[in-house]
Amino acid sequence: MGGIGLFDLEKHFAFYGAYHSNPINIAIHALFVWPIFFSALLLLHFTPSFFDIPNFEFPLFGYDVVLAWNLGFAVALVYSVFYTNLDLKAGSLAALLCTLCWLGSSFVATQLGFSLAWKVVLVVQLVCWTGQFIGHGVFEKRAPALLDNLVQALVMAPFFVLLEGLQTLFGYEPYPGFHSRVQEKIEADINEWQEIKQKLLA
Repeated sequence: MGGIGLFDLEKHFAFYGAYHSNPINIAIHALFVWPIFFSALLLLHFTPSFFDIPNFEFPLFGYDVVLAWNLGFAVALVYSVFYTNLDLKAGSLAALLCTLCWLGSSFVATQLGFSLAWKVVLVVQLVCWTGQFIGHGVFEKRAPALLDNLVQALVMAPFFVLLEGLQTLFGYEPYPGFHSRVQEKIEADINEWQEIKQKLLA
């Protein structure tokens, strides 16, 4: 099974999984990937609205919240649609998380204002990316996937850690045999990488 091209979940998952086979590195990514996404949306909240569409403002627990129809909204929407097309069940959960991240980041951005928000985003991004590079350098001992395919790595990362968590905690897989087929591809990729590495070191 599996999709075709852009929506080939097996291909995407195997690519990302080949760079994240160490349990500690996987745990580090599970901890840091979604905060990276959330904080990115937090910063994108301050981008201009599309086509001069007015922002939607409403009170929440005594605080004002501003939802801006801008780049942050567009990114959350694109990620949500992409994940849903990869796998309806897990993708719908991922889309819900993307939506909650957009709403939550909009709330935080409204309260902080740009002058403080960008500093918070900078700290979160530095901590999370540093943690991930440590995970790769110390535990995985392989360069991050983003060095080989930046777009695929950044787009797949949130969905990968979610799907990995669903499989680990609940035994979920998009269809029967998915994880065994993906694992075969991951092992083949790792073996190929190790052979190339040995040749370069020889």
